[in-house]
Amino acid sequence: GTWVAGGLASGPLHLGRMFGRGDQLRRPVVTPVVSGVGAFGAFYAAALVARRIPVLERAIGSVLSYADQGSAPLVLTTTLANGLAEEVFFRGALYAAAADRPVLVSTVVYGLATTTTRNPALVLASVPMGLIFAQQRRITGGIQAPMLTHVVWSALMLRYLPPLFTRQIVEERISGTE
Repeated sequence: GTWVAGGLASGPLHLGRMFGRGDQLRRPVVTPVVSGVGAFGAFYAAALVARRIPVLERAIGSVLSYADQGSAPLVLTTTLANGLAEEVFFRGALYAAAADRPVLVSTVVYGLATTTTRNPALVLASVPMGLIFAQQRRITGGIQAPMLTHVVWSALMLRYLPPLFTRQIVEERISGTE
């Protein structure tokens, strides 16, 4: 709620446009969805490596244990709502306020905001994803592309990463009950 309220309070937010066939302006849909799938693929490959690095395996398992604990529809809804809200704020209001270097500022602040989680996996993910989202905002002039990419990426991460870290999730659950 805080991200959305802050973003909307800053003024109107444009959804953005891209040039389609015949130089027609269109709302970005396909490219952001494909970008979300591509980003997921890169992160999935990185997760295969991270499973072999104890500090990253623990950090990712810690994040994914939250997804494993609750009702799947509720966890998905919360994750997607948070992704949309983050884009309204970071690629909407903050991006617009950072007139001189909006890509850099919105990416750095997004990365800094994730440091409060004290989870290295989330912080490491925030920088490349923040850069992708900010570049989409720059290219399209709006928040629709980063929002779509964010929700597609998040949904795929939520669905396909937990099986890679089942052992760590179980360990996290056991250590959390002691």
